Amino acid sequence: MKTKREDVRNVAIIAHVDHGKTTLVDELLKQSGVFRENQEVAERVMDSNDIERERGITILSKNTAITYKDTKINIIDTPGHADFGGEVERVLKMVNGVILVVDAFEGAMPQTKFVLRKALELNLPVIVCVNKIDRPEARCAEVVDEVLELFIDLEADESQLDCPFVFASARTGTASMDINTPGADMVPLFDTILDYIPAPEGDPEAGTQVLVSTIDYNEYVGRIGVGKVDNGTIKVNQDVVMVNHHEPDKMRKVKVSKLYEFDGLNRVEVKEAGIGSIVAISGISDIHIGDTLCSPEDVRPIPFQKISEPTIAMHFIVNDSPLAGTEGKYVTSRHLRDRLFKELNTDVSLRVEETENTDSYKVSGRGELHLSVLIENMRREGFEFAVSKAEVLYKTDENGKKTEPMELAYIDVPDEFSGAVIQKLSARKGELQSMGTGSGGYTRLEFSIPSRGLIGYRGEFMTDTKGNGILNTIFNGYGPYKGDLNYRSNGSLIAFESGEAVTYGLFSAQERGTLFITPGEKVYAGMVIGETGKAEDIEINVCKTKHLTNTRSSSADDALKLTPPKVLSLEQALEFIDTDELLEVTPESLRIRKKILDPTLRKRASFKKG
Repeated sequence: MKTKREDVRNVAIIAHVDHGKTTLVDELLKQSGVFRENQEVAERVMDSNDIERERGITILSKNTAITYKDTKINIIDTPGHADFGGEVERVLKMVNGVILVVDAFEGAMPQTKFVLRKALELNLPVIVCVNKIDRPEARCAEVVDEVLELFIDLEADESQLDCPFVFASARTGTASMDINTPGADMVPLFDTILDYIPAPEGDPEAGTQVLVSTIDYNEYVGRIGVGKVDNGTIKVNQDVVMVNHHEPDKMRKVKVSKLYEFDGLNRVEVKEAGIGSIVAISGISDIHIGDTLCSPEDVRPIPFQKISEPTIAMHFIVNDSPLAGTEGKYVTSRHLRDRLFKELNTDVSLRVEETENTDSYKVSGRGELHLSVLIENMRREGFEFAVSKAEVLYKTDENGKKTEPMELAYIDVPDEFSGAVIQKLSARKGELQSMGTGSGGYTRLEFSIPSRGLIGYRGEFMTDTKGNGILNTIFNGYGPYKGDLNYRSNGSLIAFESGEAVTYGLFSAQERGTLFITPGEKVYAGMVIGETGKAEDIEINVCKTKHLTNTRSSSADDALKLTPPKVLSLEQALEFIDTDELLEVTPESLRIRKKILDPTLRKRASFKKG
């Protein structure tokens, strides 16, 4: 018989990027007494990964739990970036309700719509938390209307429309139910969670059913499956059967060696867990996302959320440049293969395919950011490899016509820059859908644009808007192919011979364009050392020293003044490279090079293409 477990609540926090999810979780943890009075707590305590800390974004969803009025509240913090939408989709299976965080100034954004749609599809009750009400430009009343409009657009039913609104400032740690009455602490939000989020339901007498929604990996214990106990109880040393709804052939007997529940930021070992508990299970070597653990007497797999398909792909290639193997620890194709396939264990939105060439792997993901985080993680682990230009994944429709992934781009720019943005995006096959005036001298533009038109655009966009523009994109299905695109109007400066770059050579090279390197750096023939203002590539010798004569001393070099080089970050380098170039990634350096290093062969290849 189904019963409710009143002492547990499971809730996920969802929102657009930068609307304050992680900061809100911080405050909930602090005010529930998870930390000691004098304990030092880092900001955004949930963002545990180095890259998350550096960039100020959440990449992986995290579990935590707090206790309030003798009720255990399991909270899942989710990423807000569209590239990590796969993370959000799957954790929603673990919860019984969501808190939708909306910025009191920005209001409902594209990703707000995406995550809310997913929550409504699963019929989850929603608590709307209007955050950052302490901002001077906050417009709470308008934002409430925007959110309600969004609910209506997404065809929410009566009960969902009747959702509670909480007005909070996560930074100051206050919440209130009334827009005009300032709050003193987070108690209104805690109470709303207890009142409005339903308690988990299940049959404690039935056979065990646990759906695995997330995988964690630990060097010492291997794979750890995280999921919610839907029915029955799960115990340590219990024999269970592992099945998958989408793979009927999969059936294996396994044993639960260790069982954990979440408490604050820690995992606490437990002997058994009942319905509604979110548990972490270790000891099962090949456990995957979407697997269900059942009792041997009652084998019933639970269907799993279909994850959105990848839209963009890159080739990860074994590095074969003249400087290969000098900086990295892991350089062979076996190292590369093992590492990419290991990533599939924890990332559901990623695809890795082997190609005809044994040294190259096709890796598909949800967007440039998704793949660049993987590249950055790998280089920090000591890998050395090369990657190609990101390309979109085309499909063919039922009429045999070629289609490509389309995106909706929402852009907020100061009025004076709107012309430049419209011009650039129109050249990249974008179509202006609407244009309206925002608050504070900003224009809101909405474009429908092919995904490949956005590859390499973000850097340009920041330059064009002097860093004041906001660009948000969201995947909008497949549309007809829009024709060929020129990614880059500028050519590359290419090194002519191998050696060390010297000041004299660089001094004559900087007249031709913008350099990426400094004196003393190792270069090789075919390596890209800068960009030129012209459309075609220019080869240049930067290792050339000045010949001494008896009339000049060799110290005359000291007077040469070099312009500081443009140092590209990983994202900028991925955006810059063209289809005939590769980016060489090592733990210490990022080098851009031509696919074909030999100048004669490169010329021949370009003639053939032309």
